[in-house]
Amino acid sequence: MHTQTKFRLLVVRLGAMGDILHALPAVTALRQMHPGWIIDWVVEPRWKALLAAEGSRAEHPPSAGALVDLAQNSAQNSPSLNSWTEARPSRPVNLARPVVDRLHAAATRDWRDRPFSSQTIHEIKNLRRTLRDGDYDTVVDLQGALRSAVLGKMSGCRRLVGEMNPRESPARWLFTERVKTAGEHVIEQDVELAAAVAGDDLKPVAPWLPVDAAAEAWVDNILPAAGAARAVLMNPGAGWGAKRWPAERYATVARGLMERGLRVMVNAGPGEEGLAERIVESSGGATALSCTLEQLIALTRRVRLAIAGDTGPLHLACALSRPVVGIYGPTDPRRNGPYGTRFRVLRSPESRRDHTRHESPEAGLMTIAPEDVLRATDELLTGENAE
Repeated sequence: MHTQTKFRLLVVRLGAMGDILHALPAVTALRQMHPGWIIDWVVEPRWKALLAAEGSRAEHPPSAGALVDLAQNSAQNSPSLNSWTEARPSRPVNLARPVVDRLHAAATRDWRDRPFSSQTIHEIKNLRRTLRDGDYDTVVDLQGALRSAVLGKMSGCRRLVGEMNPRESPARWLFTERVKTAGEHVIEQDVELAAAVAGDDLKPVAPWLPVDAAAEAWVDNILPAAGAARAVLMNPGAGWGAKRWPAERYATVARGLMERGLRVMVNAGPGEEGLAERIVESSGGATALSCTLEQLIALTRRVRLAIAGDTGPLHLACALSRPVVGIYGPTDPRRNGPYGTRFRVLRSPESRRDHTRHESPEAGLMTIAPEDVLRATDELLTGENAE
C-alpha cells in the first residue's frame, strides 16, 4: 500500500520545538523505511532549523549496538518509557539524504496577530498554491489542531490522516482517515499515525537532525572537544510559569556541579536572558549563552549532560542521545517525558497533570530540592562511568 518510489507525503507539524522533536522519530522512521519517497513538511518559520533541508545534512543515526544500549538504559530509568529501535528499511538507506525534502513555511502565529492584512492574505495564497503544486498522495497531521488540519486541506490532497482523538476535537472532522492511537508517549502516538500512511510496522527511531557548519564552528570556539566531557547544559526557562523551577535552585545546582569539576552553561532562550543572568550571578562561575537554534543543536550535541524542565531543549538533548535530568511539575512525563536516552525524571507525587498556564511554579514542582537534582546527576554520571 502506497509504497511506490515517488510517493509524495506532506507532514504537518507547525511547532513548537518539543512537539517537532517528538514528531521527528516517526518521520525519520518513514524516511528509513521508504528512502525513495518525497517527504515535505509544513512548519512555523522559527523552527525550520530543526529539520534537515536545503543547505544542511542529516546527522547519521547511532549504530545498531548503540540503539540496543539506549533501550537498556531507558528501561532502567523508567520501565513505562521505551526507546529508539532500529528501523527495518525496505531497501538500502542513503544516510546522506535529509529527512525532509522541502519545507513549507506557515507563519500562523503572525497570521493570527494580523488576520486581515494584505501580507497575511498574500502569504496564505502563496502557501496554498505551493502546497497544491506538491501534488501530494497523502497528508499526515501530527499536530491535531484545527489550523494544522486546515493547512492539510489547503493542499488539495484527498487523503488526510489524523488522530481519532486529536488535541483539538474539531480537527477530526477534516481528516479523511482517523487513527486510534494506543501509545502512552506522544512519540509513540506519532509513530502510530506515521505507520498508517503505508501500513508499515514502524517503531520509534533516533531522529536525524541537521548539522550546520557555521554553528559547529561557533561551538568549537566556546566548547572545544577537549572540554566537552566536563560540560553540563542547563535550560531554566519553560513555556509557562507553572513548569519553571526557581532560578535560585538552578544556581544551587550549578554551584554543586562546579564543585564536582564540571563546567556549567546556562541556555538563555528568547526573553530569558535575565533569568539566565540571575543564575550566573548566584552560581559564581556558570556561563550564560544566547544561541541561535542551529547553535543550540550543535552545542547540545557535545555536552555531557543536560538539565531542564519539560522544555524544547530537554527534548533536543534526548533527540541527540544526551543524558538528561528532567524536572517535572504539571506535565506528565509518561506522555511528554525524556525518551530514547539515559535519564532521570524528578516529579512529586503531589503533581497532577494540568496545562493551565499559571504564572507561579506548580506546588509539586516546588517540593523538588537542588539536592535531588544533584543526586540524579551523580547517578547518571556514575552509571556512565560504569559502562
